[in-house]
Amino acid sequence: MPFALEAVSTSVPVVENVQLATRTYRVRIECPQIARQVVPGQFLMLKLAGNDDPLLGRAFALYDTVDDASGQPAMVDIVYLVMGKMTARLARYQPGQMLDVWGPLGNGFEVPECDRLIMVAGGIGQTPMLALGKEYLGGRSYGQPARSVHQPQHVSLLYGVRSADLVAGEADFRAAGIDLKLASDDGSVGHHGFVTELLAHTLEETTGQRRQVVCCGPEVMMERVAEVCHSAGVPCQVSLETPMACGIGICFSCVAKIRQPDGSWDYRRTCVEGPVFDAQAIEW
Repeated sequence: MPFALEAVSTSVPVVENVQLATRTYRVRIECPQIARQVVPGQFLMLKLAGNDDPLLGRAFALYDTVDDASGQPAMVDIVYLVMGKMTARLARYQPGQMLDVWGPLGNGFEVPECDRLIMVAGGIGQTPMLALGKEYLGGRSYGQPARSVHQPQHVSLLYGVRSADLVAGEADFRAAGIDLKLASDDGSVGHHGFVTELLAHTLEETTGQRRQVVCCGPEVMMERVAEVCHSAGVPCQVSLETPMACGIGICFSCVAKIRQPDGSWDYRRTCVEGPVFDAQAIEW
C-alpha cells in the first residue's frame, strides 16, 4: 500500500464552506501536511469530527490547494454534492468546526506528454480536473517534490450536467485558462445532449495531434468515453467513483475488475491501485 502508507491522519478546521451551485459546495480545510503532498487525481477521506453518525468517512477528490501568507501550500479545497446524511451535515458546517481527515490517498493522474489535454466530466466528476488543468498549464505545482509536467498547446474541459443550475466551478476553470465546453441533458446550457457527443466532435477536429483524455463521472458515461477513445486510438485515463469504506486498502469494499497482461481480469482496490486506471484496462 505505497500511497496509503504516506497518508496523514489528523483533525483539521474548516476555513470556509461556500455554495457553488445547486446542492454543490466547496469546503476549504487547513491541512499543510496534505496540501504539500497531494497531486491531482488523489483523494481524501473526510469524517465529521466527534460524530459517529455516519460512522464511516467519505472519499472526496482534490479540487485544489491554497497557499498561506508565505506562499506555501497550506489548505485543501474539496467540492462536494449533497447526496446523503454526511454531506447534508457538512453543508451546514461553519469556519472553525473540525473534520477528521486522512490522505492523500490513491495514485492520482499520470502526466504523459501531449499536444492537447482533453478532460471529460459528468455530474460531480469535474472536481479532480481543476488541479490537473492548472498543473498542465503551468499555473500551479503539486506534490513534494513537485511533479514535472510537459505543457501542452491546449487544455480543455468538456463538462456535462443535467441542467444549468448544477454547473459548479465554471469561473475557476475559466480563470485557470482551461477551455470550458458545457453540455446539458435539458439544453439549458451549452450543447443540448451528452458530453460524450462533445468528446467525439473534439476528437474528430483534432486528428493528427497527440491527445490525452482523462475522465471522471458516472460509470455509464466513463464506459462510453472509453469506447470513443478506443475507436479514435486516443489514450484515456478514468478516475472511478467507487464507494469506499476505509480508503487505505484494508476492507476490499471498493474493488474493480481490471484486465491483466495475459487477457484475464482480477480485482484491484480503487482506493490504492486506483482511483485512476487506464480506461482500456477496466472490465466494464
